[in-house]
Amino acid sequence: MTDGYNGWANYATWNVALWIGSDEGLYHAAIDFRRVSAPYKAFVAGMRELGALETPDHVAYNDRSLDIDALDKMIREL
Repeated sequence: MTDGYNGWANYATWNVALWIGSDEGLYHAAIDFRRVSAPYKAFVAGMRELGALETPDHVAYNDRSLDIDALDKMIREL
């Protein structure tokens, strides 16, 4: 068994990154938070306010296995 999933720490991290990078609405939501100190945490709070708790593939935005550092970096690079 190999570590990681498609270059990401695991499936959950890959799935969240995939949706943020490929869904226009999620992409634009994430861009709004790219300059804050904890962009992914801010993104999750924004999604929670909208009632969105998971990706369309049912991966929770607050899944404990997410690589938050990698998601922060991805959002900062949008």
